Amino acid sequence: MTGQERDRRITDLGTLKALAHPLRMNLVRALTIRRVATASQLAEQVDEAVSLVSYHLRKLAEYGLIEEAQPQSADGRERWWQPASDGLSIRDEDFRDAPEKAAAHTAASRLFAEQRTEMYRRWLDERAHWGPEWNRAAESSESHLRLTADELAELNKELLAVVRRYDARGHAAEAAGDSEGRESVAVHTYAFPFRP
Repeated sequence: MTGQERDRRITDLGTLKALAHPLRMNLVRALTIRRVATASQLAEQVDEAVSLVSYHLRKLAEYGLIEEAQPQSADGRERWWQPASDGLSIRDEDFRDAPEKAAAHTAASRLFAEQRTEMYRRWLDERAHWGPEWNRAAESSESHLRLTADELAELNKELLAVVRRYDARGHAAEAAGDSEGRESVAVHTYAFPFRP
């Protein structure tokens, strides 16, 4: 989404709670992939009633997470939506100063992890239906490194830069009309310290 804020940083509890709802997070994810959509289109994608989806879209808009988009059709009754930013960022340091904030951040992080895990489980269940090229290209790995906190931060920054480079490449190709063979691809990385 050119011209939009990159990785809007969520720092307030209200916005975090608005996002940390299973259906709302699914709607944000679906809208990020589609770029623009109506409540009817999103309701079909998430298999929910249009009225329920419309309510949650309005809540997301209330917190500035999505916004109205230019109409994509001549039907003036349709309300089109788009993400308000090009990505979201939620950092632990913004929710540490009060127990309620820390608990909300933990709950939201667990929800996001559960949804990502469900996406991966769905891939595992459905991968036999994808072509061999997609099965060869898909990756699942686990690495155990010995790093300092600063090195971990640097690694995360470099990984994000690579993902953004490929994201920009894909968007530019689609804008040029090259959509042949392109699919939505989820990239989930977790990098965290642990003690064996």
